[in-house]
Amino acid sequence: MQKYVLRFTYGWVVRWFLKVFVGVKFGKADFLRGEDQFIIVANHNSHLDTMTILASLPRKVIHKVKPVAAADHFGKTKRKEKLSNYFINTLLIQRKRDKENPANDPINKMIQALDDGFSLIIFPEGTRGEPEVQQPLKPGVALVLSQRPHVKYVPSYMKGMGKAMPKDDSLIVPHNSSLVYGQPTAIQSVEIEAIMQQIAADFEMLKNS
Repeated sequence: MQKYVLRFTYGWVVRWFLKVFVGVKFGKADFLRGEDQFIIVANHNSHLDTMTILASLPRKVIHKVKPVAAADHFGKTKRKEKLSNYFINTLLIQRKRDKENPANDPINKMIQALDDGFSLIIFPEGTRGEPEVQQPLKPGVALVLSQRPHVKYVPSYMKGMGKAMPKDDSLIVPHNSSLVYGQPTAIQSVEIEAIMQQIAADFEMLKNS
């Protein structure tokens, strides 16, 4: 049942709301139909970001994609956790590593989700920044990719979301916004710094496209 709720919610309702009311221009994502599994790596300015990416996906894959989100925010209460998991399909993780408890370690939880057949949405900035200002990238996504180098990542870049729904503001307002995708890409090295440089270069290219 959840599969159909997600497909209807994001494939129709949210997509048309963002397109018509907010003014989001969606880049083509049909190519993802041909990918068995992937990690969407995106910049992060707004709570609209996750909804925008989910709404851009081909409907048949939406239920297979888990946005990675902070448990201390989206799972703050049991009720919020259940709603987030059901209606956003979140993979809730803690913000810090937990090497003493491997099952609770955020890197291990992301890898396990991949091993279970899901694709992921990861925001390597970790949290929302100021509108149109990119923050330093954190290495979590590189740690995951280094452990599962056969999984391709898909760089994506959003503009205008921080103006349509700024951080700490729950009001959504119309603002010309866009989402663009790069191509599914394999990492060229398992070295963490090299992976981060590769992703940063992809962001820069998409930002200026």
